[in-house]
Amino acid sequence: MLTDLFSPSVQHSLDIAGIFVFAMSGALLGVRKNFDVFGMAVLAEVTALGGGLFRDLIIGAVPPAAFTDLGYFLTPLVATAIVFFLHPEVERITKAVNVFDAAGLGLFCVAGTVKAYGHGLGLTFAATLGLATAVGGGVLRDVLAHEVPSLLRWDRDLYAVPAMVGSTMAALLIRYDALNVSTSMLSAAVAFVLRLLAMRYHWRAPRAWHRRSATAGDPAQGNAQG
Repeated sequence: MLTDLFSPSVQHSLDIAGIFVFAMSGALLGVRKNFDVFGMAVLAEVTALGGGLFRDLIIGAVPPAAFTDLGYFLTPLVATAIVFFLHPEVERITKAVNVFDAAGLGLFCVAGTVKAYGHGLGLTFAATLGLATAVGGGVLRDVLAHEVPSLLRWDRDLYAVPAMVGSTMAALLIRYDALNVSTSMLSAAVAFVLRLLAMRYHWRAPRAWHRRSATAGDPAQGNAQG
């Protein structure tokens, strides 16, 4: 079965690792927004668990894992405590946190696709839900912090696209009966590397063809962009 690709202990460890790094990004945003410790914890929990919670509710995997595994709930609180006391140091290793975040993105987009397909979704919708698993928590985090979600902003490096590539690869591997531990990790690695390259070279999605309008703070000031 697809759900047996990884042993329960390995799957749990991968989930906890992804949850931890996503939670740190949420707590760090709380620091930048001058939130108190409770606000930091809320952002950490939402960032870490939001995508998986959305996926589990859609596919009917209830109660969601976030409400049945105490480790899923406590890990973001540990991340919050680390950021609360050590945020200057954590800020200095933001690049390292971003690397781990990219790894979590790759793991979650593939794991979400596989789990969604295993619960009866078609390949297209499984890949879509894999993407939502990877980026959903970040969207909720930004909304709660009164930010335009990062994946909707033209001035941010590609985030959703690498996850989309990873989940699409996983879906194609399922389609051709080629999904196993090695190929699933390859899909996650491709998403991971694409995200790293996007951060390194500042790859961004194009805006509207022959765009004329400008917004405040837009350095293009109305110049067309294709």
